[in-house]
Amino acid sequence: MKAVLMTAAGGPEVLQVQDVPNPAVPLGETELLVRLRAAGVNPIDTKLRQRGTFYPDKMPAILGCDGAGVVEAVGAGVQKFGVGDEVYFCYGGLGAHQGNYAEYTTVDERFVAHKPASISFTEAAAAPLVLITAWEALYERGRLEPGEQVLIHAGAGGVGHVAIQLAKLKGAHVCTTVSSQEKAEFVQTLGADHVIHYKETDFVQAALDWTNGEGVDLAFDTVGGETFQKTFPAVRVYGDIVTILEPNANTVWKTARLRNLRIGLELMLTPMSQGIVEALQHHAEILEQCAKWIDAGKLKIQVSNTFPLQEAVSAHHLLETGSMTGKIVLLIGDK
Repeated sequence: MKAVLMTAAGGPEVLQVQDVPNPAVPLGETELLVRLRAAGVNPIDTKLRQRGTFYPDKMPAILGCDGAGVVEAVGAGVQKFGVGDEVYFCYGGLGAHQGNYAEYTTVDERFVAHKPASISFTEAAAAPLVLITAWEALYERGRLEPGEQVLIHAGAGGVGHVAIQLAKLKGAHVCTTVSSQEKAEFVQTLGADHVIHYKETDFVQAALDWTNGEGVDLAFDTVGGETFQKTFPAVRVYGDIVTILEPNANTVWKTARLRNLRIGLELMLTPMSQGIVEALQHHAEILEQCAKWIDAGKLKIQVSNTFPLQEAVSAHHLLETGSMTGKIVLLIGDK
């Protein structure tokens, strides 16, 4: 099969298209063989490419956590899926198990969900990592409740644009930061109640004005760096802030402590990196519920750019320019 191999740590040019053996058969008891039709491209892919995977002894590696495709064969104990089923999932790509920048992969049925019937493989492959991240950050780390006010940073981005929709589905009120009028119009179509042009406006003051000086119940930081610390005063006393980035070592926590904020750290890759089966099964459950919302027209996935599998280098170059709207996807074979 054709696959994109990461041959060493470095720039996008270390990604090379090569012929590699198909996944080994016979399959494990609960394994699926999936013919991939598309693979999502995420920041974790570029970070692993730059610094090396979690498993440097298992090189070269195939990156790509997000995949969507068609089941071609099933293990003897598989119960939920059959040959021909369309599926999507977030599994592999950290260096241990093969990722999805390839024509085929294997994945345990417990970690897979049925693809939403109403969308393409391209859209489905863009969805899993960002859906699970936003779900866990808002619903589990942030304990979002109906009627609460939430600030979502970078609302037009991959995680941000689904976070807005998940927050609205929960019955929350959403304000979000964007960098352009085009992005402002986009997030309004997703249901954002208040849009903050952070290049022109102090987002903290804007959030305080929006909440009558109290601060939001929950802030969701998808940007990191200084933005995390700067957000503390925008959150109400006894409120929550959740970040998907590691806080800087020089973060000054005084405001967070004085406001008695609850700090949430969200890393949806933990179950995969630590082999926590129950949590990986929960990820599949999240994707099954999101598929229902997608098919009901309540949730949509924005794909901004697509590239053939052979142009993974270009996809990585584009992602690293930053300030993306939506997601980037690699197309594999016929759609």
